[in-house]
Amino acid sequence: NVMFFLVELSGGDAFIMKWAFVPSRFLANPMGDFLTLFTSMFMHAGWLHLGGNMLYLWIFGDNVEDRFGHGKFLIFYLICGLAATFAQLAFSVGSNVPHLGASGAIAGVPGAYILLFPQGKVRVLQGQQVIQVPALVVIGLWIVLQFFSGIGSIAETADTGGVAYMAHVGGFIAGLVLTLLLGGRRAGPAR
Repeated sequence: NVMFFLVELSGGDAFIMKWAFVPSRFLANPMGDFLTLFTSMFMHAGWLHLGGNMLYLWIFGDNVEDRFGHGKFLIFYLICGLAATFAQLAFSVGSNVPHLGASGAIAGVPGAYILLFPQGKVRVLQGQQVIQVPALVVIGLWIVLQFFSGIGSIAETADTGGVAYMAHVGGFIAGLVLTLLLGGRRAGPAR
């Protein structure tokens, strides 16, 4: 993700337009635009977008990858990204706006985490101190925010600031479903 973002920065707007997923362009020529299904899930809208995604991937991803194994985790990540893209596509069929970001693929990781580590805890910054909070609470609050923001984004007049909330919801649901289908090694607590 970081390396692809650096390439994206050096390529500028032309790179973004070529490799981001554009719903109307994809629907007009799915085979010609096929690669953007994958390239778009490694792109980011800026340093803050990249940082937030990498933080979530760092917090939850290593534990999920340990349970799935490297190869199965890569497949899991890619399928969550595809599910996220198609979830967002369902709500933006005629859009000419480039969709990009790893958020949808990464949203699948917390979905897997809550099934694999239901008792897991994460450290969060509250005020000036770091406290332990059940991961279920953190992830639960996040997905509720995504779901309601996604419903709100369906309105024609909604200004979502460019956030593809339905991609987050789609990726999260894919993470839950894939974890149930693929399973993961269940031994040992979260680190």
